[in-house]
Amino acid sequence: MKERLLLRNFRLLNRRLADIAIEEGRIAEVTEAGKGTGTRVIEGSGSYVSSGWIDLHVHAFPEFDPYGDEIDEIGAKQGVATIVDAGSCGADRIGELAENGRRAKTNLLAFLNVSRIGLSRIDELSRLEWIDGEAAIQAAKRLPDFVVGLKARISRSVVGGNGVEPLRMARALSEAADLPLMVHIGSGPPSIEEIVPLLVKRDIITHYLNGKENNLFDAEGKPLQVLLDAIRRGVRLDVGHGTASFSFRAAEAAKSHGIGLHTISSDIYRGNRLNGPVYSLANVMTKFLYLGYPLEEVVAAVTSNAADWLERPELGRIRVGDVAHLTLFSVRNEPVVLTDSEDEVRMASERIEPKGVVVNGEYVECEDRA
Repeated sequence: MKERLLLRNFRLLNRRLADIAIEEGRIAEVTEAGKGTGTRVIEGSGSYVSSGWIDLHVHAFPEFDPYGDEIDEIGAKQGVATIVDAGSCGADRIGELAENGRRAKTNLLAFLNVSRIGLSRIDELSRLEWIDGEAAIQAAKRLPDFVVGLKARISRSVVGGNGVEPLRMARALSEAADLPLMVHIGSGPPSIEEIVPLLVKRDIITHYLNGKENNLFDAEGKPLQVLLDAIRRGVRLDVGHGTASFSFRAAEAAKSHGIGLHTISSDIYRGNRLNGPVYSLANVMTKFLYLGYPLEEVVAAVTSNAADWLERPELGRIRVGDVAHLTLFSVRNEPVVLTDSEDEVRMASERIEPKGVVVNGEYVECEDRA
């Protein structure tokens, strides 16, 4: 008899209780709670189910230290169905990353670093000759279902004395390869006013809520005009929490002025997974729940919003016939300590806790670290 996995009595985000049956890796049926049938049953007892969480910014190439980790440690084991490596590898090693992904349970996609050496060193744009356009274009052509965009880290420690020139080169490469850019912002130079005008529709600013001086908000917390102009052009905003790139104060300023949410991502790797302040995508999501965003909006930022940007809507919905990508989670009413990248601590009264994930039809129980 073929196995038919039944997720019984789970709460959809519209608060309706439902059963979801999965057979041969696909969603076979979505019914009223108590009406579904299966040979293997996972009881929800009113916990939530959403489409599989997507983390749009991780570092999943463990060979690179300190910015690397194992795919499933930051994916399926934490309730995340799909992770997108944000530029760990350039053209030199992107093939190895893709091969690693084929052996993992978690779905893996990637942004290709415009520097061919990737994060083998952390000043990968300090020498312009490392931006090898032809190598990048050929790498992207070899892996069209894996490479979703290009990544350029445009901050002082990465570009050295090259200023905004690496971004100009990345912009040209983006147009030649017909791939959007994810741009890391951080300490200047170059300044935000130099960086943001170079971004176009579907490009992504990651770390948009960082608390560094060279950020997207003025001293009073008001969004800069270059940010407002970029949003109007269709530039997307991604959290990319990381070790040094999320500030509660910046997040509160953004919310008070109606900025975001587009995508919530973790920028997780081994160090900030084990030692904080990231720990997990669920922990980052909990911070936005604390900030007052509705649960539906927080979950959309790691499901439908991310899937829409990836132009893979099937990853962000629950529909009969689709390959099954689902995250099972609860919202626990209990005190939790939350810390941002500026060592500012906040006390929250509830947290998001992943319970399990279905990836490509296979159920994996979570190891929650939130």
